[in-house]
Amino acid sequence: MEFGIFLQGYNPAFRREGNPNAEHEALMNDMAYGIAADKAGFKYVWLSEHHFLDEYSHLSANDVMCGYLAHATERIHIGSGIFNPLPQVNHPAKVAERVAMLDHLSGGRFEFGTGRGAGSHEILGFLPGIEDMSQTKEIWEDVIREFPKMWLQDEYEGYDGRFWSLPPRRILPKPYGKGHPAMWYAAGSPPSYEMAARLGLGVLGFSIGDLEAAEKLTAKYKEAIGNAEPIGAFVNNNVLAVSTGFVATEKRAAIDRAVAARPSYLVSNVYRYHDTFPHPEGLPNWPELVPDINAEMVEFAADAGAMIVGDPDTALKAVKQFEAAGVDQLVLGLGPDTREGTLETIRLFGEHIIPKLDTEAEHRTTVFRRTAGA
Repeated sequence: MEFGIFLQGYNPAFRREGNPNAEHEALMNDMAYGIAADKAGFKYVWLSEHHFLDEYSHLSANDVMCGYLAHATERIHIGSGIFNPLPQVNHPAKVAERVAMLDHLSGGRFEFGTGRGAGSHEILGFLPGIEDMSQTKEIWEDVIREFPKMWLQDEYEGYDGRFWSLPPRRILPKPYGKGHPAMWYAAGSPPSYEMAARLGLGVLGFSIGDLEAAEKLTAKYKEAIGNAEPIGAFVNNNVLAVSTGFVATEKRAAIDRAVAARPSYLVSNVYRYHDTFPHPEGLPNWPELVPDINAEMVEFAADAGAMIVGDPDTALKAVKQFEAAGVDQLVLGLGPDTREGTLETIRLFGEHIIPKLDTEAEHRTTVFRRTAGA
């Protein structure tokens, strides 16, 4: 199993009180985490693209951040988690150009993840008047198959679709080296996992909340991937799951950090904006908040596989459960913890967990790209 981190520019209101530099610190901390993860042996860093989502995510121009990390790191793969390719948000030709440019700047280390936006607050900013949020799926499907053509055809043949069009043009630059970056899709519902598998896309499982979900959704994906008809140059057979991590040399210190980080406030913001997600029964609606958790609740969540909390040995046991569930890449969602605590989690993962579970020198997606067509 491989490992990554997820960055989103989390900037909660309670950190802004008395600190006018809170937003700047959140963004620069994210860059520090990406550099630290590279040195610690993580293979991937994923950066969100969100717009208008106050507190939850201030990382809107993730292509800029990806360029920063391409220069500041050496081995880690840098992924868009996501680039939004809906023409009303980002013109597909410009998305293809950015992906290829980042592939060059990173020396072939870029990963191309796409999705459809966080919910009505974000989507309606670009598509005012849309009545059914599910229409974004139709728009995404009208775009996604064109990216490999834009990269691999000397002169792109052009497209005249339902939601966008482009006459024949040379899309420049072309990706670095052979083929193109691995393609991923941010899946929410179980049918999305099967759809991504049929298209040969890896899955960004940002909605996987615990081990039970990881096992069920991974099984659905793996069952479908055998019949993939890839839209790109290769099948990216990959399931990524995201978990929250708090690791310290002593278990009690990790639990205390998890409590102090107020992860429930992030959960409140998830459902504040992701109104296309099913709303769990009993979960309050914004601006009412999910109650903060105590040490006992942290341990309960960790036992259920909803968080990775503890000393390195405890964390390793939790991570092995994700491996047993069939997950190909486990990603730590960072942001709620302090800078010092987050850097400690990254360091301890690199020293005690990653070497025991990721023994392959080459990235899984690099192998797929390198051997495509062999």
